[in-house]
Amino acid sequence: MKFETFMLRGLFVACLLVCGLVLGAMVNASPDAVRLAAAGSAGQLIAAPTACALPPDGVVCPRSNG
Repeated sequence: MKFETFMLRGLFVACLLVCGLVLGAMVNASPDAVRLAAAGSAGQLIAAPTACALPPDGVVCPRSNG
Protein backbone atom coordinates (compact mmCIF):
# COMPACT_ATOMS: atom_id res chain seq x y z
CA MET A 1 0.00 0.00 0.00
CA LYS A 2 2.85 2.35 0.77
CA PHE A 3 4.42 1.81 -2.68
CA GLU A 4 1.19 2.60 -4.52
CA THR A 5 0.68 5.79 -2.53
CA PHE A 6 4.24 6.89 -3.27
CA MET A 7 3.77 6.20 -7.00
CA LEU A 8 0.47 8.11 -7.13
CA ARG A 9 1.97 11.11 -5.33
CA GLY A 10 4.96 11.03 -7.68
CA LEU A 11 2.66 10.94 -10.70
CA PHE A 12 0.63 13.83 -9.30
CA VAL A 13 3.75 15.94 -8.77
CA ALA A 14 5.03 15.09 -12.26
CA CYS A 15 1.68 16.09 -13.83
CA LEU A 16 1.64 19.37 -11.89
CA LEU A 17 5.19 20.09 -13.05
CA VAL A 18 4.35 19.40 -16.70
CA CYS A 19 1.19 21.51 -16.51
CA GLY A 20 3.12 24.36 -14.91
CA LEU A 21 5.80 24.23 -17.60
CA VAL A 22 3.20 24.23 -20.40
CA LEU A 23 1.33 27.14 -18.82
CA GLY A 24 4.57 29.07 -18.42
CA ALA A 25 5.48 28.46 -22.07
CA MET A 26 2.05 29.67 -23.22
CA VAL A 27 2.26 32.84 -21.11
CA ASN A 28 5.77 33.70 -22.27
CA ALA A 29 5.24 32.82 -25.93
CA SER A 30 5.24 35.65 -28.44
CA PRO A 31 3.92 34.74 -31.92
CA ASP A 32 5.55 36.22 -35.02
CA ALA A 33 2.47 38.31 -35.83
CA VAL A 34 2.57 40.00 -32.43
CA ARG A 35 6.28 40.75 -32.73
CA LEU A 36 5.77 42.11 -36.25
CA ALA A 37 2.94 44.38 -35.14
CA ALA A 38 4.87 45.57 -32.10
CA ALA A 39 7.90 46.42 -34.24
CA GLY A 40 5.76 48.60 -36.52
CA SER A 41 7.19 47.11 -39.71
CA ALA A 42 3.82 45.78 -40.91
CA GLY A 43 2.58 49.26 -41.81
CA GLN A 44 5.48 49.77 -44.19
CA LEU A 45 4.07 47.17 -46.57
CA ILE A 46 1.23 49.47 -47.64
CA ALA A 47 2.24 52.67 -49.44
CA ALA A 48 -0.63 54.85 -48.25
CA PRO A 49 -3.15 54.26 -45.45
CA THR A 50 -6.02 54.44 -47.92
CA ALA A 51 -4.36 52.23 -50.55
CA CYS A 52 -6.01 48.95 -51.38
CA ALA A 53 -3.93 45.82 -51.95
CA LEU A 54 -6.40 44.61 -54.60
CA PRO A 55 -7.15 46.23 -57.96
CA PRO A 56 -9.93 48.83 -57.61
CA ASP A 57 -13.13 47.16 -58.79
CA GLY A 58 -15.69 49.32 -57.01
CA VAL A 59 -16.80 46.50 -54.69
CA VAL A 60 -13.88 45.57 -52.46
CA CYS A 61 -11.79 48.68 -53.09
CA PRO A 62 -13.71 51.87 -53.82
CA ARG A 63 -12.65 53.77 -56.92
CA SER A 64 -11.25 57.22 -56.46
CA ASN A 65 -13.08 59.68 -58.70
CA GLY A 66 -10.46 62.32 -58.79
